[in-house]
Amino acid sequence: MVRMSDLVRGAKPPAPAPAPAAAAPAPSPAPRAPSTPAAEETAPPESPAPVRLAPRAIVRPVAAHVEAPATSAETPTDAIALFDELQSVLEAVRDRTRASQPPSWEALTHLVGRVVDSLAASGELFWAANAPTVPAGHDYLAFHQACVAVLAVRLGANIGYDRPHLVELGLAGCLIDVGLWQVPAERLRRLDTLSGDELAQYRAHPRLGAEIVRGSAPPFEGLVDAVLQHHEREQGQGFPQGLPGASVHPHAKILGLVDTYTGLTAPPSLRPGLRPHEALREIVRSKNESFPTALIKALLSEISVFPPGTVVRLNTGEVGRVIAVNRNHPLRPRVEVYDAKGQRLATPKMIDLSEAPFLYITGPVSEVR
Repeated sequence: MVRMSDLVRGAKPPAPAPAPAAAAPAPSPAPRAPSTPAAEETAPPESPAPVRLAPRAIVRPVAAHVEAPATSAETPTDAIALFDELQSVLEAVRDRTRASQPPSWEALTHLVGRVVDSLAASGELFWAANAPTVPAGHDYLAFHQACVAVLAVRLGANIGYDRPHLVELGLAGCLIDVGLWQVPAERLRRLDTLSGDELAQYRAHPRLGAEIVRGSAPPFEGLVDAVLQHHEREQGQGFPQGLPGASVHPHAKILGLVDTYTGLTAPPSLRPGLRPHEALREIVRSKNESFPTALIKALLSEISVFPPGTVVRLNTGEVGRVIAVNRNHPLRPRVEVYDAKGQRLATPKMIDLSEAPFLYITGPVSEVR
């Protein structure tokens, strides 16, 4: 195993190895998944020295994974439009919830099915859902739940979920925080400073959300448990019931991990979010007893140590920006190379590190704009 700290120390990583094999297909939601041992500790990268990059045009990352069929017509624009539509539909769910009306299950299920199909075709929607900020004009909770739904579906596919279970998982992701629409929005912006009573109200949102979903004639049996249990943790340290991992619904385990990751990269408060590799480092460092090892490894393989947009330094001293991930070689992405001072080259220079055995990344670097 390559430790993330080795990258920062400049040690050349070993020859790329295939990505971990996917787990067997997930069981039906009714049975409970067995508890999984705590994740193996992986040393995170240290905080690097800042590098100033020259101004650049904003470019959406190309497909993060290269497994898309050649016939796929999925584009970044298509993915962004679908993600925007998902947020808008969830805002409609918010309005219906506040009016004590059930969601339009047929419309929401159809839309989640499109999400599943889009993710099967390419990685564009996955990276659209890794956006660090809420798009202008959208509700934060709608944005957050849309992110959770998309990332959870991708993670579920990674561990072997079939299409019906992926649709169920996506539906649950769309609704995990439906109970928070009953909480004053300003409290979400100061979660770190809530009073005792306010924190108790916040921690009650899974129960409230489950009650809302239960009263709306949910389309599958495990949806209520998935919403209720997404803050439960492997060692029983979660809420609202303090359940051990063996008693937590499989969907809720995936949603809990993705909810944590998304909350770190795009928090509801005014504090800046972490970069994807920083969020992964935080999860590995301090949450390794909260989530199953297999799920953490699956998330690592999807996000990659160096996801698109990460600024990295090569062993040549050059600085580059990751533009695409090679799924089978997560430590060797495609990069656009800058010079050692962080200046973009007059003629863009793209390198696929999986095809350049003598070049490698020594670690991520901070970016100062």
